[in-house]
Amino acid sequence: MEVFVLKIEDPGCFWVTMKGCGPFVVDEVAYKKLNDEMNQFYDKSYKDVDEVKPVTVEEGQVCVVFSEELKCWCRAVIKSVMYCTDQYQAECFLVDYAKYIFVKSKDIRVPLEAFMQLPYRAKKCRLYRTRPVTLRIDLCEETAKIVPAKRWDSAATWYFQNLLKATTHMKAKLCAVEDNTFDVFLYVMIKDEKVCVNDDLVSKNFARFEEAEGSTRSSTDYQENQTSLNAESLPVKIVSPTLAFRPVLFQEKIPTDLGTGLAVSSSSVEGTRQRLSADPHENSAPSSQNLSEERNFIFLSNKIEPSSSLETAPLFHELKKELARKKFLGPNFTESYCWPSVARGCDVVAVSYQGNDPFIYIPPLLTLLQLESCYKALTNKSGPLALILCPGWKKAQLVFELLKTYERCCRQFHPMLIILGQNKAAASSVKIQGCEVIVTTPYSFLRLFEHHNLFCRLCHLVLDEMEVLFSDAAEQVFTILDYYKKATVSEEWEYSPHHIIGVGTHWNKHIAHLTKEFMNDPYIMITAMEEASIYGNVQQVVQPCVNSERIAVLLKILDFTHSNPQKVLVFTNSVNEADVIHEALKSNSIFSLKIHKESNSKCILEQWTKKYSSGTPVLLVSTDDCMQSLGITDATCVIHFSFPSPRIFGQRLHSMSDNFCNVSKSLMDQEHTKARSVILLTENSDCHALGILRFLQHAEAEIPPELHDFTAKMLEAEEDKKFSRPLCAYLKTFGICKNRAACPDRHQINMQMDIPQNIPDKILQAPGYVTILPLHIVSATNYFGRIVDKQKDQYTILAEEIKEYFKNPSNKISVKKVKALAFYGLYEKRLFHRVQVVEIYPKEEENLFFSVKIKYIDEGRTNQVQSCQLLHLPARFQCLPPQAVEFIVCRVKPIDKEIEWNPEVTHYIHHKIKGKPHEAKIVHTLGNTAWVDQMVRVTRLSELKITANEYNVRSEILSTGLGIDNPEHIMQLQKLCGHLKVLDHTESLESLSIKEDTADPENVFNAQSVSTQENSTENCNSSNITFRTHPCDGVPQTKEAEEDTTFHHQQCFHPQIKWFQNEETVTVKVEIASVADHKCEFSKEKVVFSACSGDKFYLADMELHQYILAEKSTCVIKDKEVVIILVKEQKGSWCKLLKNKNNHVSLDFEHWEDCEDDSPFPAGTKKLYCTGAVSEDLVDSSEVSGTESDD
Repeated sequence: MEVFVLKIEDPGCFWVTMKGCGPFVVDEVAYKKLNDEMNQFYDKSYKDVDEVKPVTVEEGQVCVVFSEELKCWCRAVIKSVMYCTDQYQAECFLVDYAKYIFVKSKDIRVPLEAFMQLPYRAKKCRLYRTRPVTLRIDLCEETAKIVPAKRWDSAATWYFQNLLKATTHMKAKLCAVEDNTFDVFLYVMIKDEKVCVNDDLVSKNFARFEEAEGSTRSSTDYQENQTSLNAESLPVKIVSPTLAFRPVLFQEKIPTDLGTGLAVSSSSVEGTRQRLSADPHENSAPSSQNLSEERNFIFLSNKIEPSSSLETAPLFHELKKELARKKFLGPNFTESYCWPSVARGCDVVAVSYQGNDPFIYIPPLLTLLQLESCYKALTNKSGPLALILCPGWKKAQLVFELLKTYERCCRQFHPMLIILGQNKAAASSVKIQGCEVIVTTPYSFLRLFEHHNLFCRLCHLVLDEMEVLFSDAAEQVFTILDYYKKATVSEEWEYSPHHIIGVGTHWNKHIAHLTKEFMNDPYIMITAMEEASIYGNVQQVVQPCVNSERIAVLLKILDFTHSNPQKVLVFTNSVNEADVIHEALKSNSIFSLKIHKESNSKCILEQWTKKYSSGTPVLLVSTDDCMQSLGITDATCVIHFSFPSPRIFGQRLHSMSDNFCNVSKSLMDQEHTKARSVILLTENSDCHALGILRFLQHAEAEIPPELHDFTAKMLEAEEDKKFSRPLCAYLKTFGICKNRAACPDRHQINMQMDIPQNIPDKILQAPGYVTILPLHIVSATNYFGRIVDKQKDQYTILAEEIKEYFKNPSNKISVKKVKALAFYGLYEKRLFHRVQVVEIYPKEEENLFFSVKIKYIDEGRTNQVQSCQLLHLPARFQCLPPQAVEFIVCRVKPIDKEIEWNPEVTHYIHHKIKGKPHEAKIVHTLGNTAWVDQMVRVTRLSELKITANEYNVRSEILSTGLGIDNPEHIMQLQKLCGHLKVLDHTESLESLSIKEDTADPENVFNAQSVSTQENSTENCNSSNITFRTHPCDGVPQTKEAEEDTTFHHQQCFHPQIKWFQNEETVTVKVEIASVADHKCEFSKEKVVFSACSGDKFYLADMELHQYILAEKSTCVIKDKEVVIILVKEQKGSWCKLLKNKNNHVSLDFEHWEDCEDDSPFPAGTKKLYCTGAVSEDLVDSSEVSGTESDD
């Protein structure tokens, strides 16, 4: 292949652009078109520049920059960032031109995914197996010899550059691709002579040829055995052309987990990518290997011929070419059956060990969508042709990326990824014109359906990971299925394709309902034996017994009373046990067969298959190692004499596969053939008991108490093994971990590890509001940062001392020998950081400079840097303990039962809070984690001498529509901690009011102002009154109230009150539900309201700011609130409701006309911009909603 050199660093690192044809070659016309599209987009098309500017710029980030030299926009990777006074500059590497340039921040843009589809034009290369050497001189022995070197000599680089400059023609032969670098043999034409650059450098003693392991051939011998570069002859380590030299961002969009947690379905897509990038030489017969890799079993409800190779697969030609170009080895066992069924347009249910891989259905679905003629009857309508429902936003994103990957070889069907929150405005603004494939979740689809008619053309409905969909959103999925069924019954659908595809890893009762009610003669294929047994309605029985009494229990089980012949298999794992069982049956006059490795299997099979009279049983005792050789599939009962492992259990069940029920047939016709599996549970069955228990739970079988008790201790032991692991991130963030069995982390308190760390003692002794500085945003509710001491912050002082120390260049001493867990200094982005070495990568430790993983101990984030960047840190700078604390915002979680935050929310919160001080209430601490409720950004308005709540973080999350209330979060923490003290939930819900600037700044969030309603409150009565959800000792009492004897025995609560007004009236809403025995008294300047609700007594004594007409004012009792209408004595606007400030009274923003939305989301947190007349009572609605605590 012909190449053109763009840039040379040395023979081990140079960049070329390739010409000709091959899997890594893209025509220059495509790059020219890409360049034109980028220039048009970034120069003219996008008017709002801020929307395409990156929020942050970091090393290694992929972006688009403007090159002054080339006068165009170019794709680039940021190498370093330098900060100036008013902006910053970035050193960038242009990935299509192999140039390093400096650009200003104003010339950096976010790349669109459409612009990142082409591989980088500049390909990084190195000479294949050609390694540098140097001349080592030993002065003591007065010798000189050529030895291997770690870097190229300058003379070798100079010779290499001159050699390439003198050439008239250059070609490269690709040998391998490793770490995004092409290993090549390079050939040049020098004066009509062909020269191999690799050999030339070796012959000139500038390099040596590195032999492959187990090979002694020369480079010339190796070259002679190589063919030209093409799709069929690539050696090892060739990666997918689509993914080669693509930024990591677009290779795998999987957001970082919360440190630990559950495995996600993205592994299936990664497995597909690995199959696409595999080397064809590793398997000369891919189809046969694929079919034998899995357990060679499949249950089919309808007969179908598999397509075992890519050539025979029912896919359109262009898609086959694309798959072949990506080195796809052919369909696996499940795909070989699933693809033909889907391509025929049949209803399909596929349950497989690989059932979470979307490649099971995507290729044949794309083939169907290519047939435009099939949809002619629906051309006069709008809407999608295909809908893919995924169990969460992450899986939906991965499926969408896979569709986009193959879109270029198909007709344009414009797929859309739609993830919607609870904001209706967002759903109504979605434009689906021209979209033929929608990838979404059931919840998002129904929100979209409220504003768009989506079933007019919907032909293909796909349920991805259907068992998860039915587990988390059964109601929503069946609602969609009902709409789909009703939409496809009209006559116009008679000549249009319509089918449902369901894929997953487990069978359950919802899938059975799906096949019966919504599918027409479905093709059901199950390659997982355990799932086939559940589908086949195999009766699972667990028989507890003592190990020494198993023979007696077995004899009781063998009670043949059925009219039809019984074929019973008794499985054991040892030859001795098989002999003992056989002799015991023989001594009890029960005829039985016996088989193990030493037996004659042919004779045994003849007797097994022999016709017997009605009611005559056939009993075979077998060891596990004989199962496959026997090939028995018509047994009616399997008895597990020895306790099976999950793998062996599935193989034993295979022996009854002929008697599995078919859901498409009537159960009445199959009642007599129902298969049965009996497990003998003994005290020695601890090895695999957990796995069997989980299977029985999944099968909804009856589980004896003995098995529950037996496995309970094992579960405790499993948790004890995790005792030294970190506390589960999901448990901390949301209060619950959905799958503890699969989660690798701890779910119980470890007193040694969970002792509070990095949290000042005075905060632990007297918890309250503190100032926190979030510096590293992990997710929407999980951050790392520092607690800032308002009086004297020790870290601020230390940071200044470190800065002054390192100002002296002589103090910047690089570390010669890096030690794990040691503390060092690091200069980064004009700041000096204290860091700790977490890991030293062993494979690079022998190099001069090697990579180490570090943790910023005062920020909480981790990074990988070169060892040479670490600076010696004097001991006096290590005395202050690490300052990084993990903060978790309480009582909010993702919508739709998601277990991770949508990146949209995390990005929004990241942009809003990073690096800004916030006031937060710490309600609980464990280890290095502090739970906060609430967390508020406070702004000081110096001119007005007041402070205002700018926003509440929890409210901001809720305002996105992608988060909901999580009221059980703190309760789950209390349950987790047990006897450990957790702060009262009610104390965490203090109202965050605006205080006058004359007060102490530290008392901006006075702990006296407590309210369970998360609204900013109006200033009230007296600053000395304490209104928690405790008795209101300081509430002024009426005479009647004082005389009421019940009042002295009840706790008195002040209700939450909201108010708004017009010219003539003031409307006061008292938020009390289920009111009883209420009393409301009006006077000219006062309103006194009292009521009971449940076991609580509420009292509100309100001295009004202006006079009212008491005789015309009214009080109306409603279900969830009380509405009081006050008629003004004089028309006009009131600047406030009460004479004195009250922390339980706030404006009703839903009726306040001067509010403006400061959030980018449709239902954002609102701010007031009022005139000076009302500045005294300026408040901010810091929460969307709230609930009142009981005490």
